[in-house]
Amino acid sequence: MSLTVRILIALTLGLCCGIAIAEWGSGWEGDIVDVAQPVGKAWLNGLQMPLIPLIFALLVTGIAQAATTARANGMAGKAIGLFAILLLGSSCVAALIGPLMLHLWPVPAGAVGALAGAGPVTDVPDVRPSAEWLLGFIPVNPLKSAAEGQVVAVVLFALIFGFAVTRIAEDRRAQLTGLFQALADALLLVVNWVLWLAPIGVFALALVAGARSGLATAGALLHYIGFIVLICLTTTLLVYPLVIILGKISPGRFARAAFPAQAIAFSTQSSIASLPAMIQACDGPLQVRETSRSVVLPLAISLFRITSPPANLGVALYVAAMNGVALGPTQIVMGVLVAAVVSLAAVGLPGQITYFTTTGPICLAMGVPVEALPLLLAVETVPDIFRTVGNVTADMATTRIIDQGGSAGS
Repeated sequence: MSLTVRILIALTLGLCCGIAIAEWGSGWEGDIVDVAQPVGKAWLNGLQMPLIPLIFALLVTGIAQAATTARANGMAGKAIGLFAILLLGSSCVAALIGPLMLHLWPVPAGAVGALAGAGPVTDVPDVRPSAEWLLGFIPVNPLKSAAEGQVVAVVLFALIFGFAVTRIAEDRRAQLTGLFQALADALLLVVNWVLWLAPIGVFALALVAGARSGLATAGALLHYIGFIVLICLTTTLLVYPLVIILGKISPGRFARAAFPAQAIAFSTQSSIASLPAMIQACDGPLQVRETSRSVVLPLAISLFRITSPPANLGVALYVAAMNGVALGPTQIVMGVLVAAVVSLAAVGLPGQITYFTTTGPICLAMGVPVEALPLLLAVETVPDIFRTVGNVTADMATTRIIDQGGSAGS
């Protein structure tokens, strides 16, 4: 039985037990909640423990490898540049439509705090940009910034450090990246140990949420699934006009070429499984040169997940709404930037780890509680289908766009 299935079963059992306690507890539900709450909190604390150093190590190694690849190959450099622009743009999509969707289609009544098993959280103050505010992002003491959970400062230092690593001698660069890769591997092992206990932690958290909020918790989970799926669909649909204009291809032709790979992505939730169909599409109806396809498509599958920033930022926006946190423009801008950057840190990681390494830093950067993330992970299977379809669509689109740019310049 996979971990995802075990987590989903734990979520269902926890919610059912919590709702049953709330309905028929006869006054002793408080004692059960008092026992379950610290269990869930302890597991959540264990999950957050390696998050900051893991993000730093993954960003340093990812940026160093991407920069080295870009310098070694001109077409790869263009592709990575386009990936960076599109990741930032897709993150802006969630920042624009997410609050609007939550305004037009708000979180179900009575569900505020349901997923976290707590009441509304105090509003996050919208700090106005100023010289002092900007200086605060420069980590005078990176270790102190990491200890205090200042994610934006840590991410900024990781970016600078990662690019600096690419400028040192090759043998020392290999030693340093090897050190950080080993650090990331060890921290990932710690995360795997914690995730092995996920059914226990999720059961405890779900029981507390169900006991305190009743059926509102189940309604909030269904609402969350619909919210994230709509963000992923919107991002995917925006790829079409982009490839039509920049890739110089008709909408019908691209749609017909992309459909087989999209169908495989929908059924398997795997970009790798869709690779043969993407290669056939590039060699056939998309008419991409083999020299372009052999460079850009593998890079896209490895580094480029266009739905990751908007979906992960959408998670943070939804958790904020669930907890009654009013986010100002500054917090949303911070979320956009962190969402775009940390998507590079999730390359090649298992789904459960990817979810926490990408959504956790965004929530921390925006001042949003992270207690709801384990319960949202349990229902991530459905949104992940639409994430994968969007990623596969964008992989083929960017391959066509880079090829057209190269052919236009040749």
